Order: sequence, then structure tokens, then C-alpha cells
Amino acid sequence: MLQKNKDEVVELLESIARLLELKGENVFKIRAYTNAARALETFSGDFAALISEGRLGEVGGIGSALTEKITEYANTGELPYFESLRAEFPASLFDLFELQGLGPKKIKLMWEQLDITTIDALEAACKDGRVAALKGFGQKTADNFLTSIAARKQYAGSFRFGEVASMALLLLEELKELPEVSQAAIAGSFRRRKEVVHDLDFIVATRSPEIASEFFVKHSLVETVLAHGATKSSVRLKNGIQADLRVVSQDQYPYALMYFTGSKEHNIALRSRALSLGWTLNEYRLAPDDRAKRTPPELGHIYTEHDLYRALQLDYIEPELREDRGEVAAAEAHTLPDLIELENLRGTFHNHTTASDGRSTLEEMAAAACELGLQYLGISDHSISSYQAHGLDSARLLQQVARIRELNVEYAPDFRLFSGVECDILKDGTLDYSDDILAQLDYVVASVHASFSLPQAEMTARIIRAISNPHVTMLGHLTGRLLLAREPYQVDVPAIIEAAAATGTIIELNASPQRLDMDWRWWPLAKEKGVRCSINPDAHHTSQLQQLWNGIGSARKGWLTRKDVINTLPLGKIEAALNAKRLKFRDA
Repeated sequence: MLQKNKDEVVELLESIARLLELKGENVFKIRAYTNAARALETFSGDFAALISEGRLGEVGGIGSALTEKITEYANTGELPYFESLRAEFPASLFDLFELQGLGPKKIKLMWEQLDITTIDALEAACKDGRVAALKGFGQKTADNFLTSIAARKQYAGSFRFGEVASMALLLLEELKELPEVSQAAIAGSFRRRKEVVHDLDFIVATRSPEIASEFFVKHSLVETVLAHGATKSSVRLKNGIQADLRVVSQDQYPYALMYFTGSKEHNIALRSRALSLGWTLNEYRLAPDDRAKRTPPELGHIYTEHDLYRALQLDYIEPELREDRGEVAAAEAHTLPDLIELENLRGTFHNHTTASDGRSTLEEMAAAACELGLQYLGISDHSISSYQAHGLDSARLLQQVARIRELNVEYAPDFRLFSGVECDILKDGTLDYSDDILAQLDYVVASVHASFSLPQAEMTARIIRAISNPHVTMLGHLTGRLLLAREPYQVDVPAIIEAAAATGTIIELNASPQRLDMDWRWWPLAKEKGVRCSINPDAHHTSQLQQLWNGIGSARKGWLTRKDVINTLPLGKIEAALNAKRLKFRDA
């Protein structure tokens, strides 16, 4: 059995590349490790078989020397070369990599010239002017470092949902495989699909609590055991998040699952409803309330949460909706929405290739979309103003359009590529290309990538001007937020939604775990105004098409159904939906 999985190997390769850059090794050696990391990251086959069968060399970018190191690390969990390399640097130096905007070159320079090896030392040097005085840095760089340090302190103990999901679900599946475990789930904010979570709550039903608890605390994903008991244990996983295990009986399971799923406000509403019916409800049971003035209705056996909601005379409420935002009233009135499912998606837009800052070619992205069973894929590389992302000028963009048309001849009739672009919204609200260029595309995603500090009124006017262009099909990542890294820019979201409704502009739900933007809290308003959603992964390589799963969770939290999401439309219908805005303006 492998000691390290693919994600852990990718993390190792990236760490070695950073260490080599700190050490000042030649660029080709560094690139060998980063290329290997990217190759494995995008590998979708059986990683364990790749190692056991000695086929690592079949993966592009991995030579014999790296094959030997990766195999050793995956099989033993250790790599002396890495440990030796890491020992050449102060351990605290690696904390600096966690700060936004701080890479190996800057860290190396500050270490060598200012002896900065900790975040506290960096903060002091930024405040006393030493960092600003370094050649190539300046006061703005020092201020940016201070902002990153403040953000790190603010977000300590918080984790993006999409970045803890794989480890959490792996642990859950292995708990479920225990013969002694009859049921298991992750509750809490994770089950409600909150974009940021603080811990993980595992609920397990078993007649052998000691076995489940022992398995949990001794799991290979556990870094530290914080507490260990027969029915409750707490650990810290290797990604830093705390995970709690609660072991209950089969009879207690539905109550515990509902209670620990939350939210707190939702639970209060349910307990209040239970009292009104003559019951008392807690995490272990639903029972007659001795103080009730009425006789409670007949109670059947509670096997599942569905039974529990039914006993409270409510339709079943999906976990994503349990935020006390009208879901209990809707469940009583039988008006809960039929929430969108991942399998409802037929395609997606906002995807990048190697033409700009993506790491997979046009053809590779198309092949990956086909493998996922999608009927279409939109390509929207960056526009020319995003120079840091190798944005396309008009000539390169039109070359890509021509190539997409060639490929569509091969793919027809079962699959289609749509030609698009992620077009920068400039500071004054104009766009990166002329209307003549934009008119030659199947669709346009318009996004803000610079000048984030505008006042709210100016930023709002900027975006409204952009989406008033008939060629702008959809608005990308509306608030520009990067979860746990960058706050949203100041923008009047309701005003943008009103403008999108008036102009017929689709609003993106960016499914990247760093973004999940537009925020789920705004989608009920958008839905009310008739604004359609497009769930887009913002994929920069083939594996990131899987981020659609993150977007589905956020869409469900926003009460969205398949009818509210444009990319549930199949080929033959999606074309008209993409062109509807242009026709609306033409006929006006």
C-alpha cells in the first residue's frame, strides 16, 4: 500500500522546486520539478498502479531520476534528498511562502540581506522601512506584505471548502468501509457547503465505538491527536484542519446528523417548531415535551433525517439550504426548489489554455471535457491587458477562433467548442477589444482584473458600462474576491444584478475554490430578477474542470435549479441562449 498519494507527491515536487530556487539552482533543474508536478496534477489515471507497475516514465515530463525519487517517496513516505535540502534552511522560512505575493526570489533576497526568516521579522522590517529600502521592492511592496500578514492573522483557522474536500471525503469513505460502521457522514458547515469551513464534524453510527474511534485517531491523514475517547475524538489533519468524530448508536444517528449539520439558526427554528407540536428535540432524540399543553401527533420510527423532517410536518430540507433563510417556511408550504445536480450540467464556459496562462492545450481541454461527458466547452483565454497572464492580442485571438472552427468539424455532431474570451473590463468600463472583434466570438466573459481600489460608485458604474455592451454574454467573478486572501472590491451587487437583468447579461458562478463568486447569498435575488447563472470552473488545466463540483454546491446554497443555470442546456439549445443578448440589442 502506498504511503503517499498523488496530491502529496505533487506537494513534495513543488516544495523541492521552491527549495531549489531558494538555493539558487539553475532554472532547468527547478523547471524539471515544476513540470513533473504539473504533469502529475493533470494525470487522471490510477496513480497507485502507475507506481506499482513502474510506469511513471509514461507521464510526460518525468525522467528516470525523478521517477526514482517519486517512487521512493510514494512507497516509503520519506525522501532523504528532500529532507537534506530542507535542512539547509531555517524551518520558519517556509511560513513566508504562505503569504500572498511572496515567492522564492523575494524570500531569498530578504533572508540574505536582512536575515528575515520569520513572519514576525518580516512584519517588523516592513514597518521600520528596511524592506522598502531593498532594491526592486519599495514602499508599495512593503505595504502589500503587511496586508498579506494581516490577512493571514485574520484568516487563521479558516479553510477553503474546495481545498479540504478531497482529504475529508477520503477519510469519510474509509470510515464507511469499516465493517463495524453502519452509517457515516461529515456534518457541520462542510455538509452545508459553506465556502469557508473551520473544522470537520464526522458522525458515525456503530455498535463498536472503540473500533471506529481507534481507526479515526490512527489514520494516516492525522497529524496530531488532540483528544481520544470511545464516543468523541478530535485530531488535527495534515492539512491543518481540526476534525472531530462523534460516535452514536443507529437510533441516535438521524438526530445527531441533523443537529451537528446545523446551522445553529436552523436548529433553533426546528426546536421551536418541535415545541409547537408538543415535542422536545435535541441531538439524540425527539420525544414528548412534559411541559406541552397539547398532545403531540403520532410519531413513527425515525430511521433517517427525512423521517425526522416528516415528523415535524416539513418537507425534507437539503443540507445546503439549512441557514434559516426561509427554508423552514418553504418546507411547510411545499415550495422548496428542486436543486440543481452535477449531472444536470451539459457544458461550461470560462476555461483557459496554454494560449494564455493555462497549462493544458486546446485539444487537451476538449478531450478532458469529452471524458467528463460534457457536450460542449467554452474557451475564454485572457485578453491583451492581462499581460501577466500572456493575454491574447486580436490576431492571436482570431487564430484561436479559426482553430476552434477546424476542431469542431472533427468533433461534430456530439461535441462542440465555443470560442470566447475573458475580456478585461478597463478602468473606465470599456473593453479590451473592439466590437468588431468581439462580434466574431460565440460569447464573451467580461471580468475585472485591475484597479480594484475604486470607490463603490465608480466600480459599480464601471461594471454596468461593460455589461451594457451587447457582446458581453456574461460577467465573470463579480466581486473579485479571493477567499482567505483578498477581500471583494467595493461594488453595489444589487445594482449589478438589476443591470444584468435589464441587459440580459448572464452572471457567472465561478467555481474555483479560491473564488466561488458570485456569493451564494446573492443568487436568490438574481433568480428573483430573472438573471441566469453560468457555473464555470475557471479551469487553467484539465483537472480543474472537476471544480464544477464546487460550483454546484454553491449554486444549491443559492436555491438554484437546473432552469436557473444556462449551462444545463444541451447542444442545439445553448447556442440560442448565448446569442440572446445580441439579438435583444439588435431588435431594440
